[in-house]
Amino acid sequence: MSKNTYIIGDIHGEYDTLIALVNKLPKDSKLIFVGDLVDRGPKSNQVIKFVRENNHLCCMGNHEHMMIHYGKNFINTYPSNNYKNFTNVWINNGGKYTLFSYGLLEVDKYDGKLLCIENEEAFKQLQDDIKWLETLPLYIEIPKIKKDGKKIVISHASMADVWHHHNNPKAKETFQEYALWHRTPPNKDCEIFNIYGHSIIDQIDTSLHYLNIDTGCFVKDEIIRELSAYCIEEDKIISQRRV
Repeated sequence: MSKNTYIIGDIHGEYDTLIALVNKLPKDSKLIFVGDLVDRGPKSNQVIKFVRENNHLCCMGNHEHMMIHYGKNFINTYPSNNYKNFTNVWINNGGKYTLFSYGLLEVDKYDGKLLCIENEEAFKQLQDDIKWLETLPLYIEIPKIKKDGKKIVISHASMADVWHHHNNPKAKETFQEYALWHRTPPNKDCEIFNIYGHSIIDQIDTSLHYLNIDTGCFVKDEIIRELSAYCIEEDKIISQRRV
């Protein structure tokens, strides 16, 4: 019997919720992640470790992209970083929680500023994880299985409208911008069936010509948020409330 394939939405460091969701899935499931493993939640390093150690497939998300760029800046100035270095877009969009999870950053209890912590083992792990993040693809194609007669392609953000550019080197920047950052759902006449995350929704609708599976598990508001997985073969959703 072949393994079922589950596509898992944005995790954002919510490791405990991820494990609770995975424990609901069949043990032999093939897991594919849409990216945004990191930032905002408390255990980004453990999420990366889980995905890496189990050789799960994962698309690059905009938060991985930011972590690669700004994480290298952190590495290049470590351990002499001071709070003036921690004002970039990554830090301000949840990256500080990723560095907290590695034990490389703390909040000064006297003035509330961010301070670098010397931790050589954690520093080496951050370096190694960033190298791994650089290997993540912008999209993952699902062979053999089709939905609504279209090829299934997984990405972090909605990029079906520019799929015709995926092998065009002249449109590389445009395609990457869509795959990492675009929020508008694809047009109905798009060539592929695009499964993605990035833009938070309250409820997943499997009847559409695309599938957004980001149910915002990291968001702490009046709505009880979930982490969701979509089974391609059975066309069903399994979700887990944030732990």
